[in-house]
Amino acid sequence: MRRIDVIVITILVFLSGGLIYLIFQGIGFDSADAGIWSQAVLVGGLVIWLLTYLFRVGTHKMTYNQQLKNYEDAVLQKRLEEMTPEELAQLQAEVEEEKRS
Repeated sequence: MRRIDVIVITILVFLSGGLIYLIFQGIGFDSADAGIWSQAVLVGGLVIWLLTYLFRVGTHKMTYNQQLKNYEDAVLQKRLEEMTPEELAQLQAEVEEEKRS
C-alpha cells in the first residue's frame, strides 16, 4: 500500500465519522449522544477490521505470505528448468520411491 493510499483512507475515515455524527444529529440525537454513537460506530468498525486482519493472519492469507509462496514457487521452477534430463529422471525415481514407502 502506498503512502497516498494510507492518507486517503485516513481522510475518508475521518470524514465518515463526521458524516455519521451529522446523520445521528439529523435523526434527532442531541450533540453529546450523536458524538457517543458515532464514536461507537467507528470503534465497532475498527474492531470488525481488526478481527478480519487477525483471521487473515491466522489463515496465512497475508500479502507477505502470498509473495513468499510465489517466490518459492519461482525458485523451484527455475531449479527444475536448469536440471539435466538425467537429474530429472533421478528426481522422479526418488519421488516414486517415496510414494511407495
